[in-house]
Amino acid sequence: MRDSLYVALSSQIALERRLDTIADNVANASTIGFRATGVKFEDVVSGTGPKSVSFASSGKTYLSGAHGALSETGNPFDFAIQGDAWFAIDTPVGTVMTRDGRFSMNENGELMSIEGHPVLDAGGSPIQLDPRNGPPKAGADGSLRQNDQLVGSIGVYNFDPGENFVRYGNSGIVPARTPEPVTDRSDIGVAQGFLEESNVNPVLEITRLIMVQRAFENTAALMRQTDSSTDEAIKTLGSK
Repeated sequence: MRDSLYVALSSQIALERRLDTIADNVANASTIGFRATGVKFEDVVSGTGPKSVSFASSGKTYLSGAHGALSETGNPFDFAIQGDAWFAIDTPVGTVMTRDGRFSMNENGELMSIEGHPVLDAGGSPIQLDPRNGPPKAGADGSLRQNDQLVGSIGVYNFDPGENFVRYGNSGIVPARTPEPVTDRSDIGVAQGFLEESNVNPVLEITRLIMVQRAFENTAALMRQTDSSTDEAIKTLGSK
């Protein structure tokens, strides 16, 4: 009977983690460039043969690869990536990858992220514009021009978040390995005047939330039933 309690407890721990990820996804359903978090679970087997018991693992998080819809803003400092790639920004924790293309130019001509971090080019250097020449015009390859002169290029990077990734801010991801700049990829580009919306489907996430809550309640009921059965067995055996 103890095994059934441990199995139920491992299930509750896994479900609690899933609840946390769903709640975070729902909270960021309107966050620009946000990618939803998923959790995958594996059985952890204790013992061998007929006495083996399967427990639920605590789960490993992964990042959804689905793209969010592109929303046209008309703002020349808004950018969206078309394809499977990421922008890079320089932060206090190092290079961070993001799909949030809400940029701006400060008084020194530096291209900055919404949080005030420098946006990097393909070589990993901050992008420097001329503040006297106004907003740049961007090509599909990320090249930036002011007064028809090439002044820089927005870096677009390949990046694999992997399992149990680390977030930075609302939509940034801290890479575990050095990201590689994208070169000569016709299926990847930069769209100026557009932003990528969150890829979270609120209706689907709420449905998942209800299912997980019910599973959690059912597991709790099973644990109470097991406890009750154990108490009854102790009473019966103790009376003999």
